[in-house]
Amino acid sequence: MKTAQPSPLALARWLFVVAAMVVAIVVVGGITRLTESGVSITEWKPVAGTLPPLTQGEWQAEFDAYRQTPQYVLVNGPAGMTLATYKFIFFWEWVHRLLARTIGMVFALPLVWFWVKGRIPQGYKPRLLALLALGALQGAVGWWMVKSGIVHDVKVSHFRLATHLLVALTTLAGLVWTALDLRALHRGEPRAHLSGFAALALVMLVAQLFYGALLAGLRAGTSAGGGWFNWDAWPLMQGSLYPAGVDWALGAAHALLSDPFLVHFVHRWWAWAVVAVLVVLARKVRQTARAASIAIHSAFGTQVLLGIATVWSGVAIWLAVLHQLTGALLLVATTWGAHALGRKN
Repeated sequence: MKTAQPSPLALARWLFVVAAMVVAIVVVGGITRLTESGVSITEWKPVAGTLPPLTQGEWQAEFDAYRQTPQYVLVNGPAGMTLATYKFIFFWEWVHRLLARTIGMVFALPLVWFWVKGRIPQGYKPRLLALLALGALQGAVGWWMVKSGIVHDVKVSHFRLATHLLVALTTLAGLVWTALDLRALHRGEPRAHLSGFAALALVMLVAQLFYGALLAGLRAGTSAGGGWFNWDAWPLMQGSLYPAGVDWALGAAHALLSDPFLVHFVHRWWAWAVVAVLVVLARKVRQTARAASIAIHSAFGTQVLLGIATVWSGVAIWLAVLHQLTGALLLVATTWGAHALGRKN
């Protein structure tokens, strides 16, 4: 009987597809947040929730449930939200959840097939199971996040929002790194290791993405003002480098994590420290992985410009979504560069 042979290249391609889908759901998640759609569906129905309401009665039942939330009672109800308007925010949350289910299937079903057929190379099963567990955790964190907006507030907790995004981005980085290792295995090359400098770059970037999530959750993007080419919005904040109005009354930790002015200030200036480290990372790998070097430079340059444009626009949705998309792509590029540095060393 012929023994099954591992298929590292096939697995790598599969993981790259899943990674692309994770990037897509990060974008849809950004749209969901910016359109205030996250709490429009008040129940988690893994199977029944796959289909949207199909009758007028079903739509009315969903709308009636949403009308019990603080967001509707305090914000959208007084603003005169209609069923037609509700359908718009329902759509984005439903697409977000449907895409999450699809990603789960696209990961889990091929994983079972590769496992049963003996196609998974030695040593990779635990890592693939860990990625599957991260996906399941992401679903649980997503519902935990939504519940904070259904019960406690007119918006979801910015801490839970940040946790939700970081689990997604951790999964994305894990998918890309594992796919790159599998591709290297196909070529007869050893696995990469995470060097100290690459770890520093990734940690600094994750901190920046974390602050971006806090900023989004706090609706702090407009705390500097807005309007095209308004220098008071960038590089200044309300006419000065350091914004007025930072509340230190509850302590430094609270201010650093929950004050919208300070969170915005940290996010915009920590970005330059991240850029400096990424420039060095890109230079370190430009000889052995020129494409990764170019990707890092292109991603952080685009990300900085989009961040400035987003603030100048008063947080135009399309710019904010592009900013979030590029943030995910920057993580992919940085992971690629870190992997290339790990093989070089």
